[in-house]
Amino acid sequence: MSATTRAKELAQAAAVAAHDKLAQDVVALDVSGQLVLTDVFVIASAPSERQVSAIVDSVEDRLLQLGSKPLRREGQREGRWVLLDFGDIVVHVMHAEDREFYDLERLWKDCPPIVLPSPAPPESA
Repeated sequence: MSATTRAKELAQAAAVAAHDKLAQDVVALDVSGQLVLTDVFVIASAPSERQVSAIVDSVEDRLLQLGSKPLRREGQREGRWVLLDFGDIVVHVMHAEDREFYDLERLWKDCPPIVLPSPAPPESA
């Protein structure tokens, strides 16, 4: 089984929104063959708690525009690892140190990656 088209579209939109706030190492994994609760994990990292929060807000705003409201939001207070559960996708925005420690990509290494849009080049002044 593979992720639905809607889940892939939401993952790509989440990636663009994360990139807009300078998220690092944004990846998406099709976990539909391993989990029944969701189709896609999107994982992004940032070097500070403030940037984690900005990425989370950007992703949430973008997906709301597409008609997808988060069912759950966990970890916002600490700002180190925020989980946004949209049903079809789960977005993990992690502080870079926590991402390295927990290494979700290794835990889900058997799940195929989803192609995401490349980040837009930074605008020159």
